[in-house]
Amino acid sequence: MVGGQNPVASGGPDSPRTPSMDDRPTSILDPVEDLPLYRRDEDAVAAARAALERDDEGNGHEPPPPSSRPGGSSRPPQRRRRRKSNGWKIFRRVMIALVLLALVIPLATFALAYSVVDIPKPGDIRTSQVSTILASDGTTELAKVVPPDGNRVDIKIDQVPQHVRAAVMAAEDRDFYGNPGFSFSGLLRAVKNNMFGGDTQGGSTITQQYVKNAMVGAQRAGLGGLTRKAKEIVISTKMSQSWSKDQVLEAYLNIIYFGRGAYGISAASKAYFDKPVEQLTVSEGALLAALIQRPSRLDPAVDLPESTNRWNWVLDGMVTIGALSAQDRAGQVYPATVPPEQAAAQNATTGPNGLIKRQVMAELTDLFNIDEQTLNTEGLQITTTIDTKAQQAAENAVNSTLQGENADLRTAVVSVDPRTGAVKAYYGGSNAQGLDYAQQGLQTGSSFKVFALVAALQQGIGLGYQLDSSELTYQGITIKNSEDASCGTCSVAEALKRSLNTSFYRLMLKLKNGPDDVATAAHAAGIAENFPGVSHTLSEDGQGGPPNNGVVLGQYQTRVIDMASAYATLAASGTYRKPHFIQKVVNADGQVLFDAGSSDNTGEKRFSDDVANNAISAMKPIAAYSRGHGLAGGRESAAKTGTAQLGDTKDNKDAWMVGFTPSLSTAVWIGTDDGKPIRNSWGGPIYGSGLPSDIWQKTMNGALDGSTKETFPKPGAIGGYAGVPVYVPPPPAPNGPPAPAPGGGGEVTVIQPTIEIAPGITIPVGPPTTIPVGPAAPPAGDVPPPPGQ
Repeated sequence: MVGGQNPVASGGPDSPRTPSMDDRPTSILDPVEDLPLYRRDEDAVAAARAALERDDEGNGHEPPPPSSRPGGSSRPPQRRRRRKSNGWKIFRRVMIALVLLALVIPLATFALAYSVVDIPKPGDIRTSQVSTILASDGTTELAKVVPPDGNRVDIKIDQVPQHVRAAVMAAEDRDFYGNPGFSFSGLLRAVKNNMFGGDTQGGSTITQQYVKNAMVGAQRAGLGGLTRKAKEIVISTKMSQSWSKDQVLEAYLNIIYFGRGAYGISAASKAYFDKPVEQLTVSEGALLAALIQRPSRLDPAVDLPESTNRWNWVLDGMVTIGALSAQDRAGQVYPATVPPEQAAAQNATTGPNGLIKRQVMAELTDLFNIDEQTLNTEGLQITTTIDTKAQQAAENAVNSTLQGENADLRTAVVSVDPRTGAVKAYYGGSNAQGLDYAQQGLQTGSSFKVFALVAALQQGIGLGYQLDSSELTYQGITIKNSEDASCGTCSVAEALKRSLNTSFYRLMLKLKNGPDDVATAAHAAGIAENFPGVSHTLSEDGQGGPPNNGVVLGQYQTRVIDMASAYATLAASGTYRKPHFIQKVVNADGQVLFDAGSSDNTGEKRFSDDVANNAISAMKPIAAYSRGHGLAGGRESAAKTGTAQLGDTKDNKDAWMVGFTPSLSTAVWIGTDDGKPIRNSWGGPIYGSGLPSDIWQKTMNGALDGSTKETFPKPGAIGGYAGVPVYVPPPPAPNGPPAPAPGGGGEVTVIQPTIEIAPGITIPVGPPTTIPVGPAAPPAGDVPPPPGQ
């Protein structure tokens, strides 16, 4: 019907007019030519399918095809554009909201965290650092206590040269004094460099690195890594507001790792250059700063070329930040470093000092309640009681005496100050990590007879009391003297000097409680009641039961340090002072944690003056009697030898010499690891009067050289005898000389009881007693030894 009129639409001129429900005026649109009246359904479906296909291909933004509706209506496309416009608006609003949230939430979280986080004060964060063990002079280093996580010694920022500080900043944080603790540019630079390459300056500031190492850890991956980084940023920012930059740099320089087990700039200076940090040069400081990024890899002993490259980069950085002139930069030479093995040896404790360190550590933790954390983090300076002169004397004595002797021989030497209990010299062996012989339970032999003498004196039995020295059998046990020695019947003092087993066995039997009294006296003097490996000392059943009679002959195990301490009690006129190694403990801040000098050291009175001083009187002749081991210059001493026999053989397995002056008590032991026979280089058995006495004499002479010669107090009377009985010769025989004194080879001796009426003044009491004497004292030399020595 193209070109014609629609009769339905317009009506014919002769047709009647259909009445309208609405007579309002209307507009008639012009007819549209060449368009069908209705669009076929197939065309609509095809158009919809085409539109969907265009959307699937991502062409949703192309304009829709022209409408084919009658009259060219375009209303449906307009509705789609409005819907698309509304969707874009929603999308845009969501994105804006997300961006705002991405900014607001972190900022709000940061602000909240910043307000609640607590920043410690400078110095409150304790990091592990080395403690130093010093001799009594406060300067001689004996050992170091290195924590498990490495070597660190804290220092003050003023000790670090300016050029060393500048080198560290050039390497790690060139804007350290200008940034707020966190660097956005540094973080972005680190990301860029990791992705595309570039210089190797890190993305974290010095403050961030300190916080990471000291407070939040170093986790990198996953949610934990993000949380750690967030904490690091918050704490670093707030720390920069709370601490000065110098305080941050000081803390950083004391905690950062430099390789070779060295934490902190001070330890690193020793590990690489064996010098204090104050003496570091520009080139040395630049090398240490270069190491921080990769300590193990950049060690010049590991990768010298790479280390040199990084060193040059640090020096160039120093020029960049104005810390070094170009001229000075050009003159720098790569510094030489010490070998890694030398650095490792710097913190190793060797020789006898290792065993001293062991005792100091035990005393710190067990006695002074200084726990391991304090020991590892406080940077303690521990001043010991070890006297360098006495210690050197002991070591020299051991080395010179045992040179050329059987390599299986072992020895221990301990010297104690009777007036304080301070251990002045300690030699437990030559192996710093080995067995400490001064702490081992060992049979003491005749050196234990002194405690039977003390018990007798406590019960009123004086030094002039007469004892039979002949062989005896008691409860089926036969007691003999070494080398079948005898004095016939002689005084307690003479029997002690000759070390007669039979006489002292009889003396022990006369005590009120027999062997119990000997053990009680020994414990009172300072013999430990227990020690590692022995729960009850001087006990036959090992459970605290009574000892048997062999206690008087040194049957039970006792330590060298305990013998030195127990004899020191006698030297102090019966006052016991516990032996100790530590004199003073100061932390890195100078705070005194312990000072023995300010502690009560009056001691505990264990024996009366008269008991102790009479025992000393009986012991005074023994050192000289034992093959001429008296001290140099006639210095007074009191001593006792001891030898423990190896079973029923004629060999010995332990040999002792223990003795003292008023100011020093020293115990010496010689034996083997496994109780083998001990023989000297000539093949003869070793007695207490042999090699042990040699070591004792050299140690005492060396330690006391140049000191005032002291004398012992005069003893009061016990049992009618004040000290060793005065020798009174018998009436001379007709036309014959008077009898010689005891020990001179004569046939009789005279015991004259005396009483002291004033200090140093005694008078005879009652008639003298004449008794036969034993054999004369043997001459000095290696063979034969004095009986029982």
